[in-house]
Amino acid sequence: MPTSETPDPTLPEAEPEGQGTAVLAQVLYLSNLLLVPGISFFALIWLYLRKSQDTPSLALAHLDQTFFASLWAGALLVFVSLLIVVLGGFDGPWMWTVVITYFTVCHSTLVMLGILGLAKAMSGQCYRFPLVGRPLPGECSQWERPGGLL
Repeated sequence: MPTSETPDPTLPEAEPEGQGTAVLAQVLYLSNLLLVPGISFFALIWLYLRKSQDTPSLALAHLDQTFFASLWAGALLVFVSLLIVVLGGFDGPWMWTVVITYFTVCHSTLVMLGILGLAKAMSGQCYRFPLVGRPLPGECSQWERPGGLL
């Protein structure tokens, strides 16, 4: 006789496949922006290059998002540096205006999106960075879940 068992709320739920890699990718992304730039980026590249055909879709989604968002962050930093040089160099009057604007608008936005991505990875959900995000794998369709794109 089949019985309908209700799950015990005191037991933790099973972790979705690939969640550890997804969280690690998001932590490396944030670490690249905030703590140890360069070292964290190379670790993220190493993790990205280790992905294979059997990598779970949750891990693939977060790896793709963080890797390409890091490339965008680097491109923005190069652009800002070139803009400073064009506007008069690092001793010029516009340097601090450009630097403060960059950190206030671009860098803080990338950090906040990374924090949101980390929260999604920790909850076992796929996440796509707005504007700079890569397409999600088919198994991560955001339209099928309630809650929209974020």
